[in-house]
Amino acid sequence: MKRHLVIATAAAAALIAGGTVTAAAVSSDAGSANAASGGQLPARTAAHDAGSQASGTAQVQDGRSSIRMQDDDANGQDLREANAAKVTAPDAAAAARKAVPGTVTALDLDADRPGLVWDADVLGKDGKWHEITLDAGNGRVLNQHVDRDDDDDAQERAAARNARTDAAAAARTAASHGKVTSVELDDEHGTKAAWEVETITKDGKEHKLLVDSQSGKLSVAPADDSDDDDNDGADD
Repeated sequence: MKRHLVIATAAAAALIAGGTVTAAAVSSDAGSANAASGGQLPARTAAHDAGSQASGTAQVQDGRSSIRMQDDDANGQDLREANAAKVTAPDAAAAARKAVPGTVTALDLDADRPGLVWDADVLGKDGKWHEITLDAGNGRVLNQHVDRDDDDDAQERAAARNARTDAAAAARTAASHGKVTSVELDDEHGTKAAWEVETITKDGKEHKLLVDSQSGKLSVAPADDSDDDDNDGADD
């Protein structure tokens, strides 16, 4: 703290005297090296910073794995999130079901908050809807609560209870089309409920697929529901 005050005072004095300040200490450890180089970061450091912005970084503290994402390129952000997640969708479903026994009805890989997480919705055996936040690095439960604002949707409850294929199985089925980033039980596709699964491939293309909740059969989501029209390869 004293070092910062001394440098700040010196800088202010130089400015008052009509001089220019070419270097500023960013930390007590890096100040001398930075000042010696005229205030410019070494090329190796700049390259390291650029690399850090291109991918997620993971830290472990108190059993929690914090994967922090750099939002410097919106087009590639989803792919970086998928690559950074150490916990797959099926594993996230298993962890959510362990926390709250019942039926997992939705999973979503989310980096809107500090750290990368899986958000899970579970219709518990207690008949209540539960929202669970899981660490995408190690599957640890970070938060869970009962959704008291959810309106009682009898059709959605029936779809969850009658599904023969669960969220984990739907994710495994769709994984042949990329890394799964979202799974949701949707009763708006025809007369039967289906798992709507979103995946992303290595080239950054997103795919929206449907997995029949009864048979487990995979199909491509209708064109008006899909953000990516190039979903060739799935079974019709």
